[in-house]
Amino acid sequence: MNDYIKGSDLKRTPHLPHDEGGPVFAAPWEAKAFAMTLDLHNHGVFDWSEWCEILSNEIKVAQAGGDPDLGDTYYKHWLNALEKLVSEKQVASAEVLATVKEDWRAADEHRGFGEAPVLVKGAG
Repeated sequence: MNDYIKGSDLKRTPHLPHDEGGPVFAAPWEAKAFAMTLDLHNHGVFDWSEWCEILSNEIKVAQAGGDPDLGDTYYKHWLNALEKLVSEKQVASAEVLATVKEDWRAADEHRGFGEAPVLVKGAG
């Protein structure tokens, strides 16, 4: 089990894609969103039950909007919940989040396969 998430916490997020070793990710951004969430939790920004409630609400809203809930959109819901929580807790404003998101999108667009992203201000 991953040292960063307790077994009881993992049980409270039953749809989290995982194997016997812990969480699994289909893309690097999913792992980054997961790691940021754990880091904020470990620094006391929110407790895990609060996180589970916000994530569950994001999933319910997506399902009500037609998301077929096949598992391939789980981390999109995770990221939406993280952005919402970070804004609510005033860790970062919506404007800052939008800027950072665009910087990362531009960095990803300007990198080759296997290269680490390099933030490119104003690219895109």
